Amino acid sequence: MMSETENATTAGRIAESLGERIISGALQPDAPLRQDHIAREFNSRHVPVREAFRRLEAQRLVVAVPRRGVRVAPLDADSVKEIAEMRAALEVVALRNAAPKLTLAHLARLELALIEGDNAETIQDFEAANRAFHHALVAPCAMPRLLASLDGLQLANSRLVFATAHSAGWQPRSNQDHRLILQALRSRNVDQACNLLTRHIQTIERLALPTS
Repeated sequence: MMSETENATTAGRIAESLGERIISGALQPDAPLRQDHIAREFNSRHVPVREAFRRLEAQRLVVAVPRRGVRVAPLDADSVKEIAEMRAALEVVALRNAAPKLTLAHLARLELALIEGDNAETIQDFEAANRAFHHALVAPCAMPRLLASLDGLQLANSRLVFATAHSAGWQPRSNQDHRLILQALRSRNVDQACNLLTRHIQTIERLALPTS
């Protein structure tokens, strides 16, 4: 019989693996997640699988549907709109609180993420750099509840990035929006940076194609 610690470790491993598949699009929206199948795949009992499902549900990556079981969360037009609007509101609040605390070291981290995004040759590298830029942008706000909410929304956004790339293709390119945001912050023009960030976040809503 597994201890509580072993259950938690196994649940974390299962949640991380399934989460990566959902974010990358390997597991499509509305795909069923069968507890028995996953337990066999990970050579696990059902208790850690149920805990993994709870963790993924808290991250809004899966949903429990009555009479249909646990399924990958949808990425339909309504979901895309909700993600974009929530990020546009909350990330701007975080940036307004972070901007006065940005140091040269913080700006250097933003510059590094920008360069890594410009040099990305795969969508995976681009998405990682994109996530790093947005994390560095708001981290100095030091508002843990807000940052936790943004972490969950960023996971949802990562799904949109991969879904858009799969639907429309992806080519290496410079992220001009990130560059303009960084320039505004270097100039201490917080209002301009926030306006640019809002426009940038809303772009994913226009680009993302409904998947259901």
